[in-house]
Amino acid sequence: MPRKKTSAQPARPNSAKRPNPAKRSGQAKRPGATKHPDPDPNLPLPQQTLVVGPGPSDRTVCLPSGDVVAVPDAWSLLPPGDAGVTRRVKAAGPTWTMKERKGRREFSKGLWADAAQIHSAKEAMESTRSTPQYAKAKAAAKVRREEKQEEYVEDFHAAVVAFLNFHSDYAAIGKRLASAVTEHATPVGSGTVARTQRIPIERRAESAVIAWMRHQTTAYDNMAIARVKGERREVRRQLAAQSRKLLEKYRSGAANAMQFCPLAKALRS
Repeated sequence: MPRKKTSAQPARPNSAKRPNPAKRSGQAKRPGATKHPDPDPNLPLPQQTLVVGPGPSDRTVCLPSGDVVAVPDAWSLLPPGDAGVTRRVKAAGPTWTMKERKGRREFSKGLWADAAQIHSAKEAMESTRSTPQYAKAKAAAKVRREEKQEEYVEDFHAAVVAFLNFHSDYAAIGKRLASAVTEHATPVGSGTVARTQRIPIERRAESAVIAWMRHQTTAYDNMAIARVKGERREVRRQLAAQSRKLLEKYRSGAANAMQFCPLAKALRS
């Protein structure tokens, strides 16, 4: 008896790509895309507290959706920098916090709010700051910050010395290098890896040493690095390997460690 023919369809391989619902709906994640919520469509914009971006002109802003809207006529821009006034303005009513994204970070460009609201907050803050109690509290806070900074500088310097772990023959060189790295990396507001709290102090010390050596003992600052994704990171990785290799000479106590050494030259200058 002849066999019945069937039209079997080939099985779909497991690795076949399936359509991405996010792409179909236009919600695909884009590099640098904001995560701030969109405004409530049921409320007027001036009645909502939003996070916006700078617009194409002075009194326009860009909503998270990409739409450009005008700032209400009665509103003014409070520049960033005064946390006390900013807190009072935010507590008084709806505000639009304006932020600008640069790479993976966002930077405050100020706060849009009712002009009378800003004026009232400034007056209230000036009144508070004119009291003896405020001056006393501010002075005490400054002392605490300075003490905390001094303690951190000592801890960081010790962490750098521990990372270097130079041979006793080069202990003096290790201390000079640790002092140079600490002096560069620890000031408040320096923006260096030493100021981050996201990694342990031991890793901060290591990263700070490698960064200092990259700028002081290599030609990194004068290199023409191609603007290709990952190229600068690869250059830094190679230079870090060179720096670690150089440090090993001092750790092992090699007799010729300082001969024609860019580290010794940098510390002398």
